[in-house]
Amino acid sequence: MVRPRRFRRVLSEPDVTFFKPAGIRLVDLEEIVISVDEFEAVRLKDLNGLEQSDCAKKMNISQPTFHRLILSARKKLAEAIVKGKAIRIEGGHFQLSSSQKTCVCHDCGFSVPKERGKPCFTFKCPECSGRMVWG
Repeated sequence: MVRPRRFRRVLSEPDVTFFKPAGIRLVDLEEIVISVDEFEAVRLKDLNGLEQSDCAKKMNISQPTFHRLILSARKKLAEAIVKGKAIRIEGGHFQLSSSQKTCVCHDCGFSVPKERGKPCFTFKCPECSGRMVWG
């Protein structure tokens, strides 16, 4: 009997769920689908710069599972960029984290509540003008 899959904890669903190369009509593009949990893995590791073990703890999964997840996401992103494919973010085996959604300054740690529909990266930190990321 197969062990049931553990839900991967995700801070929040992405505000933007579709990307495409400029200058190419959507009907002419192939799509690559990245799951929400793969998106969260990239956000934690590559954007926030956390160690894999810390990322795995935040997502409530083992470190080897996190490693497989990040490798899968990076391969899909690389294929989309190199071959000019559109990227859709949807699906996956996840549950939303119950923690407060915040935007945190990457430089000084200042945090503010996240506004729905406004990605954190569109804000500058009022303390140091640094880059804001999901916290």
